[in-house]
Amino acid sequence: MRTKLIGIALLAGLSMSSTMATAQTAIDGRVDRLEREMRAVQRKVFPGGNGQYFPPEISPQTGVPATAPGTPATTPVADLNGRVSALEGQLAAMTGQIEQTQHKQQQFEEAFAAYRRSTDARLTALEEGASTPGSAAASGSPGTFGGAPPLGTTPASAKPLPIVKPATLPKPAAATPAPTAADPARARLVAAVERPATDDPADDGYVYGYRLWQAKLYPEAQAQLKQVVAKYPTHRRASWAQNLLGRSYLDEGKPSLASLAFYENYKKFHDGERAPDSLYFLTVALKKLGKPSADICQVYDELLEVYPTKITAEMKADVARGRAQEKCKAN
Repeated sequence: MRTKLIGIALLAGLSMSSTMATAQTAIDGRVDRLEREMRAVQRKVFPGGNGQYFPPEISPQTGVPATAPGTPATTPVADLNGRVSALEGQLAAMTGQIEQTQHKQQQFEEAFAAYRRSTDARLTALEEGASTPGSAAASGSPGTFGGAPPLGTTPASAKPLPIVKPATLPKPAAATPAPTAADPARARLVAAVERPATDDPADDGYVYGYRLWQAKLYPEAQAQLKQVVAKYPTHRRASWAQNLLGRSYLDEGKPSLASLAFYENYKKFHDGERAPDSLYFLTVALKKLGKPSADICQVYDELLEVYPTKITAEMKADVARGRAQEKCKAN
């Protein structure tokens, strides 16, 4: 009898051990999967990390009374199984939140890119539509470059150095100092111009200078645009600001300074988005200065030779009319 009892006990022990081993193997597999998923989440949330787990920011609670001895409790396997299930639920919730955040970020980036494209289009249309007094070609809307291909590289047919010689340009005249803040009426006009505030200071500086120019506050616009060119020479808005600086001088009745500003844009930002515009408006400035037709024709030739695919049909028509007025020789 005693031998039978011992045998039954041994069989029960072996059965329990087998059950516990099976449960332990299943839990080990779940824990391994959780660790792999957690490492993947950490790589997403903390890119460039060392791949190790981060220490918890929440310390264990203190002052919790210990469980009195003899209190009934679940088995260690059942307790571990519950904790693993809780971890699986938390990991699934965290993964869902990360996916939602990434989707929202992608939507924001797409919306910002669309906003930038629309802003550039509006600024281009407004700049090109502004009239330039005293110029036959600019009495209407001088052709736009908005629909032309991007100005990333100089065409293969272009010469390595500009044809336009600085000697054909006038000597720089003394610039009129900007009005001081002591003029209350002028200060109120400047204060009424809205200053943009985004995460791109170069773009904000150009847009603010553009708004000052649009409000006919030319000295203030010139100071602002010069600041953009000086602080952000590698930004795409540098070419825009230098070109608009010449437009501001031209509208203020200072063609000498305007011609120098346009030439500087073409020389410094040869591949800039507003380099072709500057060449076109350089002809306007030279006409106002009474320069010989040979110099003006030289600039027209430069525009057509360096940027043949960067100007629209409308601009080509404007250039053709200008060449006819100056009696330029056919190329």
